[in-house]
Amino acid sequence: MSGAYPVRAIPPVVSRTRSATMSGVAPRVGTLVVQAPHEKGIVSTVQQVLARHGVTVLDSAHYSDAPSRTLFQRLQFDLSGLAGLSDRVTLERSLRELGERCALQWRMWYGDRKRRIAILVSKQEHCLYDLLIRHRAGELDCEIAMLISNHPDAAPIARHFGVPFHYLPVTVELRASQEAAVRELIDRAGVDLVVLARYMQILSPAFVAAYPHRIINVHHSFLPAFIGANPYRQAHERGVKMIGATSHYVTAELDQGPIIEQATVRCEHRDAVDDLVRKGRELEKHVLAAAVRWHLEDRVVAYDNKTVVFAGPRRGAGGRGRGGGGGGHLRCRRGSQGGGGGQRNPFDDSSVLIAARVVRKSHVAPTLGVS
Repeated sequence: MSGAYPVRAIPPVVSRTRSATMSGVAPRVGTLVVQAPHEKGIVSTVQQVLARHGVTVLDSAHYSDAPSRTLFQRLQFDLSGLAGLSDRVTLERSLRELGERCALQWRMWYGDRKRRIAILVSKQEHCLYDLLIRHRAGELDCEIAMLISNHPDAAPIARHFGVPFHYLPVTVELRASQEAAVRELIDRAGVDLVVLARYMQILSPAFVAAYPHRIINVHHSFLPAFIGANPYRQAHERGVKMIGATSHYVTAELDQGPIIEQATVRCEHRDAVDDLVRKGRELEKHVLAAAVRWHLEDRVVAYDNKTVVFAGPRRGAGGRGRGGGGGGHLRCRRGSQGGGGGQRNPFDDSSVLIAARVVRKSHVAPTLGVS
């Protein structure tokens, strides 16, 4: 490892298997996500490309953002129609050709390889425990490559769940080298997604830029009303009637990234500070797990500092604008506190994504770094 930063890797000593509630059979499903100017016939045109290559579409959903006239489409298909590598290469070539004709951007994920995630945590363990239990129960279809912390407290948890643990303490003098060590561990392990499970360190702009829209964070939704230490005590003193939690992609602007999921709960005058903390932690677990799962399932597209979320079975009102298809309801989430960065191609930040080309600026979204 470069530099002199000491990395203490604590290997797991107990091998743990997945829960018996799992089927144990991974479906051979691929996912195609498309973003393009919404022109007549574009939805069926994409499906026709798949059909010409013998691919059976299992699920399809689309959404059109009326102000920008941008179409977002998600399709799941049976991988058995693509027997070998040559079939996949041929399909991808056809999609590139379609992209050149229609200013269409796309990404493809083949479900016969699991994504790898790294979890970063400090001392609060509720989100960490929740993710590990959901993973063991088969709710999160991924490999947990490692657990990284700036405190040693989570080492027994990692050991119990059979996850490699890396203790990388942070001081003012070591901050830069510690962050470099984290990046090296992540890159060496081929990590696709970084999850901040109450990791109480601010990541540098350089770190965030290395993994655009591949870092998910969670925080309480008091921002910016109650900033600094003890936000729940501040909320209790103010007599709030509702608290919430937000999960979002991390950007260089602190807690301003595109929102993936949010949840709220009512509070009463009888609630003490500890009651607010307990309720808030439950919400944080829920919204973080949902964001991670939707990212792993290629249900999230970030653009213009907000997201389109193809969020599974319909549970209520969909997003604004025109939607369609059978892939569940749609959510539109703007950045945590509004604001947005510059405009860049959303599909140019990962080796597993293939951009047809950089489309004209009026149809380009902020960088979507996905695994």
